[in-house]
Amino acid sequence: MTAAPSRRLVELSARELNARLGEALALYVSAMNYPPGTAEQRAPMWLAHMLRDGWRCVAALGERDELVGIGYGYRGAVGQWWHEQVRHGLTMVAGPTAVEEWMRDYFELTELHVLPDAQGRGIGEQLLRNLLSGVPNSRVLLSTPEGPSKAWRLYRRVGFVDVLRHYQFTGDPRPFAVLGRALPVA
Repeated sequence: MTAAPSRRLVELSARELNARLGEALALYVSAMNYPPGTAEQRAPMWLAHMLRDGWRCVAALGERDELVGIGYGYRGAVGQWWHEQVRHGLTMVAGPTAVEEWMRDYFELTELHVLPDAQGRGIGEQLLRNLLSGVPNSRVLLSTPEGPSKAWRLYRRVGFVDVLRHYQFTGDPRPFAVLGRALPVA
């Protein structure tokens, strides 16, 4: 089954994403090539993220208004799991000055996914640019698995630089990179 090309981008409220959560998580599982049970495991986390300060979500819809891509994030803050993990890793590698520089005022790009059949058409970049448009934070940070991928090419093309490389988050055996850049994105 080939995904329909993106017809339009829309900003989704928490209520709208909640109504489409099953569809969004199925897209996430497909894009990340995760086992099917991952969706049920991640649902509570996505719901909790929707309550965070500065949360916003952008979706790409296909011809039948189906989700083709999704991206969301929020203001990163002390006490959040990802923030604490990255702060620890960055402190160990680069010290407190780097932590202060990167983590004092950032938007955490938490999820950005496009259906595999729709990748390579610019949808991910459209989602990324629209999601970050108007974000009031001075920086954006994200983590992505290490290794060559379409996501890596996208992030480099949009100007993301290395913040922390080959980091292993608690509970995941894969090495990750934390990438960042100043906002706004031109």
